[in-house]
Amino acid sequence: MKHLEPKALWNYFYEITQIPRPSKKEERITAYLKAFGEKHRLATKVDKSGNVLISKPAAKGYENAKKIILQSHQDMVCEKNKDVEFNFDTDPIQTCIDGDWLKAKGTTLGADNGIGMAISLAILTDDALQHPAMECLFTVDEETGLTGAFALENDFMTGDILINLDSEDDGEIFIGCAGGIDTVAELAYTSEITPQNYFPFEVSVKGLLGGHSGDDIDKNRGNANRILSRFLWNVNKKTCLRLHSFNGGNLRNAIPREACALAAVPASEKENLRVWFNLFVAEIENEISHVEPQLKLSLESASLSGEVIDKHSSDRLINALYSCPNGVIAMSADMPGMVETSTNLAAVRTKSDHIEITTSQRSSVELKKHDIANRVEASFLLAGATVKHGEGYPGWQPNVKSGILKIAQSSYKKLFGEDALVRSIHAGLECGLFLEKYPQLDMISIGPTMRGVHSPDEKLNIPATQKCWDWLVDILKEAK
Repeated sequence: MKHLEPKALWNYFYEITQIPRPSKKEERITAYLKAFGEKHRLATKVDKSGNVLISKPAAKGYENAKKIILQSHQDMVCEKNKDVEFNFDTDPIQTCIDGDWLKAKGTTLGADNGIGMAISLAILTDDALQHPAMECLFTVDEETGLTGAFALENDFMTGDILINLDSEDDGEIFIGCAGGIDTVAELAYTSEITPQNYFPFEVSVKGLLGGHSGDDIDKNRGNANRILSRFLWNVNKKTCLRLHSFNGGNLRNAIPREACALAAVPASEKENLRVWFNLFVAEIENEISHVEPQLKLSLESASLSGEVIDKHSSDRLINALYSCPNGVIAMSADMPGMVETSTNLAAVRTKSDHIEITTSQRSSVELKKHDIANRVEASFLLAGATVKHGEGYPGWQPNVKSGILKIAQSSYKKLFGEDALVRSIHAGLECGLFLEKYPQLDMISIGPTMRGVHSPDEKLNIPATQKCWDWLVDILKEAK
């Protein structure tokens, strides 16, 4: 990265990639930011949750301009390919350049939202820039609970305008986002001795694109948990399937890329199982191979520990997973092409005495967010599971009359000769929570182009990062 421009930005991003920063484990990056502010003699404070605020005085001639907050989050989604040896708690991200893209080797890159932090740090240390008084806010645990935004105190910031740097598309200005809520079900089971004369097997789904459960939910990508539960349901309909375990997905805000199950069928059905599987593979490939060219389904013989999940609980689990709503539920009537409401069957984990199913729901309409969460709850209540909802977070209502929006639009047109696209995003940004605590804020969200976010395919576009830098610098210059 040392040859990329602007040099300061890429240097800071490199430093950030060397610091482990999983969600809820941001102590090292928090310490780095605090030391950064102190090193550059900038007013720096850290709140009880680990949020960091670094302030910079106005440049000459901007003393009377409204103060601007640049906001990004400290943590990153930690996903890796199954065959990659990597410890997110200790290992630095290994980056590589592929044409116009910066990637990581088999893991998430952490450009979400490391590049936002790097942009802020470069702004803070560039004394040649023209800008109003600045506050750079770095929040914790955005990815798994918006913890920092929830914990933010009402007097921690003093700015009037907030520019969120957590968007992923060049030339787009976001002025609204969906609210979200998590729904977690637990289905208890007892263990039984595996019946005699049964054929044990492992079936797995791999190679899916995955991606962000908000921004990518409308791309018709495969959901590994859905695909696997569909196969098991079809087998269970034909014969007496005994399930040992089902494990798939990882994070609530990522579309699951992989899933596997250990199960058994009567030995007399061994050949039929292979036929059913081959037909199922052909069926799934016909449906989604144009979207998921690397999809791989496999079925292999396996050995079981001697116990399986009791038949009643196994049947209820498979029925619930197969029937659970997933994907886009409704499109927006106000903003054509934007998802209004969705849900993601994110993760399934088999524990010693229960199965835990994690799902997440999003909607730009508060009542519909709760409605789809209740539908998911109903699916698992029918199966006899216990269900809990998370605290959730509010959406961000668009303000088309925003002053900073007009400046950003004018700047983009001046610099690049085309209009920036103004839209709302079907993903959770912290802006909704900021607005609850600081109702005076005028907000937009921008960022460079990223793809494959929340998956090991995550990549950051290098030219778009330069454009985003140039654009932000000009926005600050024009915000007198």
